[in-house]
Amino acid sequence: MIDINIIRNNPDLVRENIKKKFQDHKLGYVDEVLVLDEKIRSLKKEGDGLRAARNSLSSKIGQLMREKKIDEANEIKAQVVKNNDRIIQIEKEESELSEKLKKLMMSIPNIIADDVPIGEDDSKNVQRLTVGQAKAAEFEIPYHADILENLNGLDLDSARRTSGNGFYYLTGDVARLHSSILSYARDFMIDRGFTYCIPPFMIRSDVVNGVMSFEEMENMMYKIEGEDLYLIGTSEHSMIGRFKDTIIKEENLPLMLTSYSPCFRKEVGAHGIEERGIYRVHQFEKQEMIVICKPEDSMDWYNKMWQISSDFFKSLNIPHEVMECCSGDLADLKVKSCDLNAWSPRQNRYFGELGSCSNLSDAQARRLGIKFKDKNGNTMYAHTLNNTVVAPPRMLIAFLENNLNADGSVNIPESLRPYMGGKSKIMPKIK
Repeated sequence: MIDINIIRNNPDLVRENIKKKFQDHKLGYVDEVLVLDEKIRSLKKEGDGLRAARNSLSSKIGQLMREKKIDEANEIKAQVVKNNDRIIQIEKEESELSEKLKKLMMSIPNIIADDVPIGEDDSKNVQRLTVGQAKAAEFEIPYHADILENLNGLDLDSARRTSGNGFYYLTGDVARLHSSILSYARDFMIDRGFTYCIPPFMIRSDVVNGVMSFEEMENMMYKIEGEDLYLIGTSEHSMIGRFKDTIIKEENLPLMLTSYSPCFRKEVGAHGIEERGIYRVHQFEKQEMIVICKPEDSMDWYNKMWQISSDFFKSLNIPHEVMECCSGDLADLKVKSCDLNAWSPRQNRYFGELGSCSNLSDAQARRLGIKFKDKNGNTMYAHTLNNTVVAPPRMLIAFLENNLNADGSVNIPESLRPYMGGKSKIMPKIK
């Protein structure tokens, strides 16, 4: 949620930012916020004056009663009652207007970084960097579902019978590879100074509303029927929610956390669910990284975080690109974001989002009340960042294509071999 002082002091900046995000339908929200804010501040001022008057009048009543000036005391009592009635009315109006203001404020996008490329959608994202040698395949690479089935590692038919489209069974060495990648990712992050966490896999609605927009929630999250609980779409949600309504000591910043969780997503939208593959599914597992830091450090952390992910995929022999997200592709809470896309030798292009790194400045922290106290005793909002370390099974597609041999076997990079019982290859099934 944007700082209301930015709207008060520089509404034109906010309007220009809305235009950069191609959300012109929200331009009127700025004036609505300013009108509501003025009304709320006026009511608050009136209420504070009436409360001060009430305290002053109440002390006079006691004095008049002691002096036996009953009529004067009763007149002041009547005024106190009248003031109390108005205070109750003011508090009700203030509460209703504050709720309207909050909804508008949560719909106004965060101010994007100056260097974010301007564009309407992901087709305008900009390639900033490529890592590894992206080579065309020397032999025909099958579709990833065929590779997995040839390794005796995928059963989609049974999953459709038990759960429907968008689910899968991984088996044998492929299932072991999946778990090995997550275990390697955990240790990779621990070795870089991050604290490992396993968070709750369900969160309450007030946390959901704090970490994401309403539109994102409706399109992503599964609600538990009859309870105020949602299945997480990523462990970022419960990891950031952990610090709701807390004040962190400055000396404890930055908080560097890495978390494992299963993730559950409706995947509502234009892409749909893939029936013959594991690229877009309802359930997957993920290793995430979270940083909570001081405002002046957040851009440095943003660059450190995507670089960590790049180093991770480089260690798994997966060439990739770093794509800067344009203004129209940024979710409303984000100041800056980039995607890491894998090289697909089958398609001879970069394809498949391995992960996404985002700086949300203080937008999440404002929604959730995450603050820190500096050495001078000032309390201010922290900045929050999140980044995918790895999210199999989607990442398996890139791994298989880039480590596949002509005979159908798959090479295991040295970094993964300790987690695979020393195996250097996964062999295809005997036909």
